Amino acid sequence: MAALTLLDAYPIVAYLVAEPAGIEVRGLLAEGHATATSVNVAEAVDVACRVYGASEPTVRGAIELLVAAGLLRVTAPGAAAAFRAANLHSEYYRRRSRPLSLADCFLLATAGLDDRIATADAAVAEVARAEGIGLVGLPDSSGRRP
Repeated sequence: MAALTLLDAYPIVAYLVAEPAGIEVRGLLAEGHATATSVNVAEAVDVACRVYGASEPTVRGAIELLVAAGLLRVTAPGAAAAFRAANLHSEYYRRRSRPLSLADCFLLATAGLDDRIATADAAVAEVARAEGIGLVGLPDSSGRRP
């Protein structure tokens, strides 16, 4: 199986709401190995709707189209990923200096040896590097990359 590019919630949101990073995310989707955990998809839907005011049916429809077109695969983490995510959160979470969410930890826990994570989140990038996980650093809304 080819190496995966695991999308954090931010790349999905950037694609959905046309953030500047959305252009790079389109490229990642076109590569054919983009994957997101169901946890990260839930976070992306929440942010797109709650923060950006997108409607849930529109967001859901856009994600479903990506999945149907084979551009995005959504995986449901199992028990092994849950335990790994909990361990990562316990080891790396620091409220002030590294505010790593459990969704972030599920993303990190799902990554295999040859996979890479696409994120604009500095805390996720820091842990990915510490864990030897490949990284695609995307620009955040201010243009900074992790």
